[in-house]
Amino acid sequence: MIKTLEKNIQNEKLIFTNQKAVFWESRKIMIISDLHVGKSAHFRKSGIAISSQILLDDLAVLESLISFFEVQHLLIVGDLFHAGHNSDLEIFCEWRNRFPDLKITLIKGNHDRISKQIYDDYCIDTVENSLEIQPFRFVHEPENIGTTFTVSGHIHPGVIFQGKARQAIKLPCYAVSESQLILPAFSKFTGLDTQTLKGNFKHIVFSKGIIFDYEGKK
Repeated sequence: MIKTLEKNIQNEKLIFTNQKAVFWESRKIMIISDLHVGKSAHFRKSGIAISSQILLDDLAVLESLISFFEVQHLLIVGDLFHAGHNSDLEIFCEWRNRFPDLKITLIKGNHDRISKQIYDDYCIDTVENSLEIQPFRFVHEPENIGTTFTVSGHIHPGVIFQGKARQAIKLPCYAVSESQLILPAFSKFTGLDTQTLKGNFKHIVFSKGIIFDYEGKK
């Protein structure tokens, strides 16, 4: 079930979801990061039995978001792909063909190393370093330079909640400061980084069926 939390950032309404995606309402843009298509197939090539169902599940979630918000433009801030051409890429390409009217833009991340022809064949616009759509600047790796509010991914942010008797739970989150927003990894086949981000970040934490603000210590 899609749960949402609305925020006004840079005088724009952004709708945060518990499905690892943000919807920019006025532009009809869905923003995600780190889908890592091909990661499970890459592991299988190395003899580790990781099912392609992981990718199928991620794409099913993405499809439900596109339908729910009537998305016109999917903006991916890096690491759409994980490795070279493999069987998972074929799954993604079949999925992409079901959305001929959906514009997809990729700000290339450190894992996006497939051939340019594949991007062209499947109507994916690519940007090498950054893309500005005022009032935001979209990049893959977080940066806090200049005066434009940046939106990025790469880190896969998470928070740890400590309970009694040494109990703990780790949840994914969005990390937000006065100058930047860092998205969680869209793929469920990723870890969580609970250590890298320091300073004045607030967190929007989520799990199945819930999304909420969290200003406590990580």
